Amino acid sequence: MSIPIEDTKKLGFGLMRLPRKGLRTDVEQTKKMVDIFMESGFTYFDTAYVYPGSEDTIRKALIERYPRESFTLATKLFAAMIPTEKMAKNEFETSLKRTKAGYFDYYLLHSIMENNYQQYERFHLWDFVKEKKEQGLIKHVGFSFHAGPELLDRLLTEHPEVEFVQLQINYADWERPSVQSRANYEVARKHGKWITVMEPVKGGALADPPQEVKDLFKAYAPDMSYPSWAIRFVASLDGILTVLSGMSNIEQMLDNTSYMKDFKPLNAEEREIIRKAQRIIGNSNTIPCTGCSYCTKGCPMQVPIPLIFAAQNDLLGNGQKEQAKEAYRKLMEAGSIASDCIQCGQCESVCPQHINIIEKLKECDASLR
Repeated sequence: MSIPIEDTKKLGFGLMRLPRKGLRTDVEQTKKMVDIFMESGFTYFDTAYVYPGSEDTIRKALIERYPRESFTLATKLFAAMIPTEKMAKNEFETSLKRTKAGYFDYYLLHSIMENNYQQYERFHLWDFVKEKKEQGLIKHVGFSFHAGPELLDRLLTEHPEVEFVQLQINYADWERPSVQSRANYEVARKHGKWITVMEPVKGGALADPPQEVKDLFKAYAPDMSYPSWAIRFVASLDGILTVLSGMSNIEQMLDNTSYMKDFKPLNAEEREIIRKAQRIIGNSNTIPCTGCSYCTKGCPMQVPIPLIFAAQNDLLGNGQKEQAKEAYRKLMEAGSIASDCIQCGQCESVCPQHINIIEKLKECDASLR
């Protein structure tokens, strides 16, 4: 484990869900968020080639405003839908030009799954990032992962040079068969790898958990936010380099930094409360969508899948029938409807949560009309 983490605080700024101003990223609000983050002693920023506008924004909000040695920057190369090896490798140069960072502290092969991992092999990308590290353009090499422990074990065995792995871990997915947070965590630790955590709040779902979970948390600590339970759960695990929170406004930034500035791991009583919350959520029939929007990028019908699923989850998770139907009605008025799906399967091939999207869209259309 060569990554020097002794000075790394366990909160990272995930740059996928930056604040918006109309159709554009709100750069000025992002600057204020960066300032709060840095002033609180945090240094880890996580972007990606495929996050729209993110690399440009972090150049303006961070890289042009702070000394390069004062922060660490991670970005990623996504090859799953790229037709040629040259185009895939060009992503690295594009990221350098967008960010003007000079080098990347952490560089990841992005969103590896069962149906795409061979593409990274075919394009020789493991060797490519190793070469960039030898050139001093990458400090630490890793990958983000959305599959099961068997493939993770195989990849870490075949590529021992990998220093860290980015995993989806949160208390709701700890034992969920489609995500297998615990099993993947244990494989990474078996191989002695540091872990960066994505989706600790499950795309915001754990910021608004089922009412029974809310009551459980509030009974123990009325002033603790719901996201704080989720982020502290993963930050309390051994071997965590940082926990990425995709913060979208100043309020979220202030909340997260308030309890992570002087981080305290969960105590025994809090761990038991989390176990109770896991049992409650285990009975939920909500759709495990995190709103990452990977599914919409290649949708030929431009179906707003995450928005439809969010409306359905208002109905399934919170019983908010009228609110759910009103949200769906507005989508229909805008020309977006679940039944427009032509069942091409593109969305399911890239979904990190492995949701049966085609079937779920049919269910949404039937229940929300």
